[in-house]
Amino acid sequence: MLDIAFIREYPDQVRSGARSKGVEIDINRLLELDTERRRLIKESEELRSRQNKASEEIAGESDAAAREERIAAVRGVKESFKRSEIELEKVASELEDLMRQIPNLPLPDVRIGKSDEENYEIRQVGQIPDFGFPPKDYITLGEELDLIDTKRASKVAGARFGYLKGDAVLLEFALVQYALSVLVPEGFVPLIPPVLINERSMRGMGYLERGEDEIFRTERDGYYLVGTSEQAIGPMHADEVFREAELPKRYVGFSSCFRREAGSYGKDVRGILRVHQFDKLEMFSFTLPEDSDKEHEDLLTLQEKLMQGLGLPYRVVGIVSGDLGDPAARKYDIEAWIPSQGTYRETHSTSTTTDWQSRRLNVRVRRDSGERQYAHMLNGTAFAIGRTIIAILENHQKQDGSIEIPQVLVPYMQGKTDLGR
Repeated sequence: MLDIAFIREYPDQVRSGARSKGVEIDINRLLELDTERRRLIKESEELRSRQNKASEEIAGESDAAAREERIAAVRGVKESFKRSEIELEKVASELEDLMRQIPNLPLPDVRIGKSDEENYEIRQVGQIPDFGFPPKDYITLGEELDLIDTKRASKVAGARFGYLKGDAVLLEFALVQYALSVLVPEGFVPLIPPVLINERSMRGMGYLERGEDEIFRTERDGYYLVGTSEQAIGPMHADEVFREAELPKRYVGFSSCFRREAGSYGKDVRGILRVHQFDKLEMFSFTLPEDSDKEHEDLLTLQEKLMQGLGLPYRVVGIVSGDLGDPAARKYDIEAWIPSQGTYRETHSTSTTTDWQSRRLNVRVRRDSGERQYAHMLNGTAFAIGRTIIAILENHQKQDGSIEIPQVLVPYMQGKTDLGR
């Protein structure tokens, strides 16, 4: 949520920033409601003051007739106060709804663009493999080595589910251990968060005004299943105040994640690239406002360190305004090379949401000066497990059909150095 004072001062900037994300907001109506809300607050305060004063006068009035006159007069004030409060609640509710419709504004260094087709490459890292033989796709490799079973998963759960089996399970938890070995020394506190959260938490993180069709919800109990650990980590500190010395506060959460993937069709539906359930490690930071830009770059640096440790070729992509979700003010993606497709596919993203989420969740920091500010909140993928396994299988395959395990994972693979041997 944006600061109402900022919206009053820079309405055109808010309008154009939202529009650059493809969102149209009636800023004029919002400002009218804000003006009316402030008028009604003043009116209610004046009526309350008159009511309190009249009550005091009634208590001190000894003449019965005069007392009745004062009671009749204060009754009219009470009725006016009640009407004013009802109107204030109505106006404030409409204003709140409009405020929550405004996405976070892109930061000045974000390129303006309409869609993901305008996202741009920042750099490529690593050597694209030259196998010297026709590489197999991960589905073939996974079936041949008995690592992935989507056929039985579809029998049990339906389309877009899969079993990881045998060495693939070892590989998943090797990735978890490897990531923790890198991130814990950097000050990240490991978490296993809830995967069911309430509406206030999901709405506070900014995923319900637009994009609700991607979220699973339990109708009977009103819980939402997280699509990423950050949705459960951000609300941890709702209505809390950090001390300045406590920031940055860094977490790395591991959880299963759930997405409806509404509107996704084609070859990605087969296999485990685009599924309803997957496991993920997510970094999350609460920072001082002046440190959030550096923290964003640090999260990207850590993502690249993890990818380089796996020996996976990748590229870093800048995301244009029209492809940013509501919470993000800036976002980078990392895309790993997928040999069977001859292209890069997204495995990581990292976003800064500035103070947009913290305003909605009321997460603040008390500065050493005594001033209170809203903290900044950032997130970044450590590993999306399924997609990382895909990249490992395809990029580290050998001609004999085995898979070389990245050296950083070998200590966690129970003595294995290759899959399929």
